Amino acid sequence: MAQIIPGEGEGMESVLRRFKRKVSQAGIFPDMKKHRHFETPIEKRKRKELAMHRQRKRKMRSRF
Repeated sequence: MAQIIPGEGEGMESVLRRFKRKVSQAGIFPDMKKHRHFETPIEKRKRKELAMHRQRKRKMRSRF
């Protein structure tokens, strides 16, 4: 969990900038995007199959 404590006399812009940096370092945005919509089991299987296909294709390309 990202937590920022504003300093004495610190502007909102700098606090917001520090918060965004902390959230991106924690990896919250990719996780949030992944869980934004419900994924049916069929969609999940198709996504994983596509990822495996891309991975195999990349491995075969690197061999030559």
